[in-house]
Amino acid sequence: MSESLAPATTARPAEPLAPSAAPWWTSYRTLLRWQVAQIGALLPLVVIVQFLLAGGIIIGFGFLIPDIDPATALFLSTGAPTVLLLTIGLVLVPQGVARARTDGTFNYMRSLPLPRPLLLAADLTIWLLIGMPSVAVGVLVAQLRYDLALAFDWPLLIAATVLVTVMATAVGYAIAVALPPMLAQLVTQVLVFFVLLFSPITFPAGQLPGWFQTVHDVLPVRAGADLLRAGLASDTFTASGRDLVVLALWCLAGLAITLRALVRRQ
Repeated sequence: MSESLAPATTARPAEPLAPSAAPWWTSYRTLLRWQVAQIGALLPLVVIVQFLLAGGIIIGFGFLIPDIDPATALFLSTGAPTVLLLTIGLVLVPQGVARARTDGTFNYMRSLPLPRPLLLAADLTIWLLIGMPSVAVGVLVAQLRYDLALAFDWPLLIAATVLVTVMATAVGYAIAVALPPMLAQLVTQVLVFFVLLFSPITFPAGQLPGWFQTVHDVLPVRAGADLLRAGLASDTFTASGRDLVVLALWCLAGLAITLRALVRRQ
């Protein structure tokens, strides 16, 4: 009885399937949920800080000016929202990112199989949603203190609020990812004093020395304040196209530095 011998075959292990990349929209929503879970507990504290800071600027600075007149009160009040937005973007954002770099959360997020620009997009979205109420907070405190009559230019006000928030967040994020964590936190503390005391937001630029006015011509602080002020009191203040260009350039610079650091830094 003959037995047919089949050629011996060597079983090959099945090759693992490469994980399919999730759609960018799904990844973006997942990152948003993650960021909300991370920051959610701090939201009440952020709102309280906004009210305290708005009160300190509008009411506290008002105490420094004896017999404050309506024009000065209007200038001070319309500058307060800019200070709030800049404080969130240039202080809270870099401090949060620096803390995440220290405890390892930032590196963990960067290790996920996700496009790294989505990390920045999710952060920008969350901080934009947090910062938007700052304008309402500043207006509310100003109305309660001085009973101002504001003339809103809604398209300009919304566009300026978004642009100032994105610019401040992008620059603050760039500081946090480009510098060591401790140095980034120190820089943000210095920026607070610069914004509050040496920027023509709550006082006219004409009160600064000529050379300092020239410096502010290329910085985004006064440009953002002028745009927001024109959106809040369009019948009194105006903004120029130059303000928009300066703000947009700083916004693009902050985004470029941050994206390069996110993509290339190991």
